[in-house]
Amino acid sequence: MRMNYLEEKDVCIVAYGEIKNERRSGKTNYELAAQVTEELLVKAGLRPADIDGLALCNSHSESPNPFYTSYMADYLGFTPRWSQITDIGGSSSIGNVARAAMALQNGMCEVAMLIGTDSQTTRLRSDIGCYRPEFLNPIGVQSPPAAFGLLMNRYEAEFDLDYRGLGALAVAQRNGAVVNANAYEGFRKEITIEDYLTSRLIAEPLRLLDAVMPCDGGNGVVMMSTERATSLGLNKRVYPVAYSEIVNFKGAEQTPNVLETGFSVVGPELLAKAAMSVGDIQQFHPYDDFLIAVALQLEQIGFCKPGEGTQLLRDTDLSPTGPLPINTGGGQISAGQPGLAGGGLNLVEAVRQLMDEADGRQVAEPINALVTGIGVIPYGRNWSVSNGMILTN
Repeated sequence: MRMNYLEEKDVCIVAYGEIKNERRSGKTNYELAAQVTEELLVKAGLRPADIDGLALCNSHSESPNPFYTSYMADYLGFTPRWSQITDIGGSSSIGNVARAAMALQNGMCEVAMLIGTDSQTTRLRSDIGCYRPEFLNPIGVQSPPAAFGLLMNRYEAEFDLDYRGLGALAVAQRNGAVVNANAYEGFRKEITIEDYLTSRLIAEPLRLLDAVMPCDGGNGVVMMSTERATSLGLNKRVYPVAYSEIVNFKGAEQTPNVLETGFSVVGPELLAKAAMSVGDIQQFHPYDDFLIAVALQLEQIGFCKPGEGTQLLRDTDLSPTGPLPINTGGGQISAGQPGLAGGGLNLVEAVRQLMDEADGRQVAEPINALVTGIGVIPYGRNWSVSNGMILTN
């Protein structure tokens, strides 16, 4: 197992920012980023001149722009000495936290701002190449719901897929969105398990309430060394203490088990790095583009045995007062998925919880959180990228 370069808690998150998710906002990525930046600077008591590190997530809106980071720095008034753009999909936000930690530890910058924005329902410009237009699009597998519909079919053939368990997760996350002012307004209404079970099929057996809704939005965090945070009097701090990542999982295999994900590697490694077990995890903020993805993560990280994920969801109180709170702000499925900034939504909710600022949904005496990311949906395999991070306060 690789070394844990985060175990000394010498870098920390000192501020988080998030704007409200909207459909067809009419705003550019740069305008959304400016809103996130204003919140971050105010919370951290910083000026633009203090920011010398900038990390971005790639986006559907600006992916054709080969100078995205430079343009963003110019728009925001930053002159970074270290910059980073990460393109591992929904894994990019916590991936940037890991990369910024290394930059801070090695003196490449002193104060890093990590921003994810996407205005894909206003300006969708992504053009995915490789095998996709040749082998996937012609046969109709043109979107993630189709791929996850196939995955759910396979799961149901091998295990007992309890739809009431998926419905329980949908209800718990929607309850979080109801009290989350940044959630997409149209989703701030309670639902029932029956609402989930009767929602329309979109890629059988995958239903409408199994899936995320794309929207425009943005989020971000500020990171610095613990020493600098102490000198600035920034006492609300969240520490990344363990991280693990894998890309192109099972990529060399032509016919892998489509139900096996990179979390079978990342999950155990992450817990070992933190010297923790799943029983030590106080709250879970998994990447949730589809409900079945959460069940698979629970199984392969080790919360339950393979095939028992939906039963665990059915039989566990997933609310902020339960033994395993999950995506307390609604997750992407109930708050909206702001494009490739989506993973930041789960990250920011975890940071908010650990700073004891999650009004209306606060976990009592927060001490740690597990956040995950998922990226890239290939054909005939599970998602390509899996990563996870454990945060403490």
